[in-house]
Amino acid sequence: MNPWRITVLGGGAWGTALAAALRRASQQVTLWARDTETAKAISIGENPRYLPGIRLPGDIVGTTDSAHALDGTDCVLIVVPAQSLRDTLDGLAFRIPPHVPVVLCAKGIERSTGLLLSDVAREHLQGNPLAALSGPSFATDVARGLPTAVVVAGEDESLAALMALRFSSETFRCYSSDDLTGVEIGGALKNVFAIAAGAVTGANLGASAQAAMVTRGFVELRRIAAAFGARPETLMGLSGLGDLMLTCSTVQSRNFAYGLALGRGESLDNLPLAEGVATAGIAAKVAADHGVEAPIISAVAQILKRTVTIQEAVQQLMNRPLKTESE
Repeated sequence: MNPWRITVLGGGAWGTALAAALRRASQQVTLWARDTETAKAISIGENPRYLPGIRLPGDIVGTTDSAHALDGTDCVLIVVPAQSLRDTLDGLAFRIPPHVPVVLCAKGIERSTGLLLSDVAREHLQGNPLAALSGPSFATDVARGLPTAVVVAGEDESLAALMALRFSSETFRCYSSDDLTGVEIGGALKNVFAIAAGAVTGANLGASAQAAMVTRGFVELRRIAAAFGARPETLMGLSGLGDLMLTCSTVQSRNFAYGLALGRGESLDNLPLAEGVATAGIAAKVAADHGVEAPIISAVAQILKRTVTIQEAVQQLMNRPLKTESE
């Protein structure tokens, strides 16, 4: 099987890590970055700005020339922050060859519109099959070649399976799914719950509170996914429960670390990008628009807006009317 030529758009930690994983899967990889120094470093097997101290495969091609990166490509991975996707496609969509599959690798909901990222992409890429890559994965682990499992979801099940085959290696295992919506929602909302878990931990409210926050957050995640027509079993998999468990349990998660700092009352300046900050408010609105009860998401949105304290938000959650666990 001849290797694909795969283009990765985005020279941050996650884009670089995925480029390394795909190269280890014996695919030809070109990574496009905006920054000249990052592109040069990628070509010699490093990314000191985003993944310091990690050695990458030295035969990834780094470039700032989007025409060169996308010419003749077999597959495109877009690995830019969720809130930057529209601007990126505004500038680059015309260079992506028609009918080439495009894989969205950020996790979030567009803050200005409430659209899933696949819906944003469809506005620019009407002839390209769309997919999403998600699951419990940290960039540093993937870049180092540590064992990781993710899911590739697309509306075309056979194409999703082919991409999973192409992307997989001895250390990077890809499952396939045709539930694109479910995988996107799982990836987007888990970031909000990670902020909640970090916040209650940082506020010293106890491990029991953290466990309750994650467990009941999972209920909200499944409710919202169901309202969008996602399959329940998708949320029980890697992009739902799996990603939630990882993101809500360690400071290696940017969203958990952000919540932790929030709970401790520390400065939030200069913290790494936490997608859940941008997602929380629009996720609360989306849930309300669909008539879905999502009190934890709503509480996180209020905390981030500084309209309630963490302690007040938790007290509100504890005082909600009692109901059965399945409600």
